[in-house]
Parts: sequence; C-alpha cells; structure tokens
Amino acid sequence: MKIVIVLGTRPEIIKMTPIIKVLEREGGDYFILHTGQHYSYNMDRVFFEQLKLPEAKYNFNVGSGTHAEQTGRMLMGVERVFMGERPDLVLVQGDTNTTLAGALAAVKLNIPVGHVEAGLRSFDMIMPEEVNRVLTDHMSSLLFAPTEKARRILRYQPKTDVKTRLRNIYK
Repeated sequence: MKIVIVLGTRPEIIKMTPIIKVLEREGGDYFILHTGQHYSYNMDRVFFEQLKLPEAKYNFNVGSGTHAEQTGRMLMGVERVFMGERPDLVLVQGDTNTTLAGALAAVKLNIPVGHVEAGLRSFDMIMPEEVNRVLTDHMSSLLFAPTEKARRILRYQPKTDVKTRLRNIYK
C-alpha cells in the first residue's frame, strides 16, 4: 500500500512525525508531500532537521496568499502528484489549507483519505480552519479522532443543528 503524507505547516510536521516514524520503522511504502504553506526556516526546515525526518519527495513552496489562492495552488500541485504516483491512501492532519487541498484532490481522484485529528470542533464557521476541518471530515474514509468528545461529534448526523449537537455532546 502506497501512502502519501500531506503536510505543509509546522503543526502538521510535528503531529505527523509519529506516523512517519512508524512507517519508516516498518518499512512502509510512503512519501511526504510538502505544500510549503509554512516556508521559513524557523517554521519548517528546523523541524525536519530536529525530528530527523526524511526530505519531502515533493515541495510546492506555495507560500502566502489569500485562502483561495493558496489552496488553489496546492490543489493543482497535489492533484498532479496523485495522478502520477497513484497512492492507495492519503493522510492529512488538522485544519489547514494544506489539509483541505490534500483531502479534496484525493477524494476527487477516488483515493481514500485518512484525517488525523478528526472531529475537533470550534463550531465557529466564520473561522477558515473550522470550514477546512468539517469539510475534510466529510470527505475522509478514515477518521482518527484524538478524544472521546471528537468521536462523539463525528457520530452525530450532519442534519442535526449545531445547538442540538452541542447539547448532545455535553450530556
């Protein structure tokens, strides 16, 4: 099984490290795709060095821009890589534009997506990160919820309004 780990920000690098280390130890067929959402030495390169991570096979260096510009550039690059590499599984983490672009490209190419940190919610749809997280959860085949509360959130029907979901979660 060929696995792609899509990352592009400091938190993603840090949080995906344990998965990368397991795949390395087990001899898994995987590679890292880095969007370059974070691109300065202190927000990116230093973590690869200190955590002794392998180099990303692909790095798009997308840098800054509006949400649409950044996500669009990522989506085009990620799709191109997925079409060429034909992975069996795409792993994304969190709630960034990188997460959304990786998941969207994969699902449109019928590649299963695993979302690490699925189910976390602020319930504030004004926040771009909340939109990214909710959409990624809905597109993902595998949901890795970090807490019992996140697992409960994922179990509720999407038709349930936010007030009802919150009432049920905090019972």
